[in-house]
Amino acid sequence: MAKQKLVVLTGAGISAESGLRTFRDSDGLWEGYNVYEVATPRGFQANPALVLDFYNQRRKDVAKAQPNAAHIGLAALEKYFDVTIITQNIDDLHERGGSTHVLHLHGEIFKMRSIANSTKTYDIRSDIQLGDLAEDGTQLRPFIVWFEEEVPMIEVAAAVVAKADIFVVVGTSLQVYPAASLIDIAKRRIPKFIIDKKIPYTSSLQNITMIEKTASEGIVELTQLLLNML
Repeated sequence: MAKQKLVVLTGAGISAESGLRTFRDSDGLWEGYNVYEVATPRGFQANPALVLDFYNQRRKDVAKAQPNAAHIGLAALEKYFDVTIITQNIDDLHERGGSTHVLHLHGEIFKMRSIANSTKTYDIRSDIQLGDLAEDGTQLRPFIVWFEEEVPMIEVAAAVVAKADIFVVVGTSLQVYPAASLIDIAKRRIPKFIIDKKIPYTSSLQNITMIEKTASEGIVELTQLLLNML
């Protein structure tokens, strides 16, 4: 019998337990920087050296971080379900935690891209410097979807969510669009779960179970609930 399709949308809350501080809407700061200076095309245009340095440091932070129990717990669910992770995070902790189907909405810190062509990407484990050029002769930049840029993977993600048998949200404020709109695409009748230390407002969606816990604690409870449904 085919496994049920379990789709999980994850955000900053799941990486926070691994020591990665990611931008939240509350204060408009990311590691002490104004997000519009380091996470917009105009910020990069105004001060590319600052932006490259910022992401070079984030790359070092992610390399040192380790997957936590929530990442590992989601990967373990692949034994029972056809699991797809849709993450707003730019780290690789889901992959290192063992998940085999991960879709990054907002890019990946260990990739870089040509300024001229967002589909021309290269792996990067070290630093990107001013003067580092892509094959097309333009400056290389982090493969990150910045604010004020299109989210090219959103249609792929929406198609995955539309086919879900179970939909889970972990560690996201549901305030960053278009990612936050994915919960509205899930079929109304399917079970939905939201795990967060502070459950976000979700209007009148049906069939929702709220688990107000940290990501790692919440995944333990979620796993038990899901296995009871089999």
